[in-house]
Amino acid sequence: MATAVRTDGAPPCRPGQKLLLGPNGPLAGTLGCSEFDSSAVEETAERLAAGEPVLRTFTHDLGSVEVYLEPLRPGPRLLVFGATPVAEHLLRGAAELGYATVLVEGRAERVTPAHQAAAGRVEASVTDVPLGPAVDAIHTDHDAPDIVEQLAPLLRAGVHFVGVMGSARHTAPHLAALRAAGCTDEELARLRTPVGLDLGARTPAEIALSILAGLLAARTGRTGGWLDRR
Repeated sequence: MATAVRTDGAPPCRPGQKLLLGPNGPLAGTLGCSEFDSSAVEETAERLAAGEPVLRTFTHDLGSVEVYLEPLRPGPRLLVFGATPVAEHLLRGAAELGYATVLVEGRAERVTPAHQAAAGRVEASVTDVPLGPAVDAIHTDHDAPDIVEQLAPLLRAGVHFVGVMGSARHTAPHLAALRAAGCTDEELARLRTPVGLDLGARTPAEIALSILAGLLAARTGRTGGWLDRR
């Protein structure tokens, strides 16, 4: 988003005018003239790659305009697989952290009214959900019959975080099945299991808290730990 914040002289632009740009050019609005719009287009690729806002000054025969260029990134989305008690707490807590939430469960009889209320939406399959680097995913049911079919697309699509609840004893067969399904060692190395920070969690709410804390740490590049013991 390019927003005019200040002008000098009498350029064909007024503070507050906006231009929305995509990777391939303008999408909506204008900064008042083709020269200013073209200058903003030239900045777009670098701004999207950097992910940080910046102030730029664009000039015109009649004056100049100071423009605030702000990359607009999609908010994070959390896919929670399996309609379990932990899933309900994950969905509620993730929404409070700013995630758009999706419960993925093909067994409709397992989805309770509480799950429905906690989830932003409910889908039967991962194929019904857009994937990408803004997505985190947690599978809460290592006994789900379709777990391999649901995990493989996540690993191949470059999802930011993929975690599976369960000990190595429970999840080792799934890793073997994913490898047999064609997942590479590099893709499998991105699968986190067991998942969550070591908080001593026992109840569904505590387990969900440990997972959400781990997701936040992964998003911010931290490892967790007491602040007074760093």
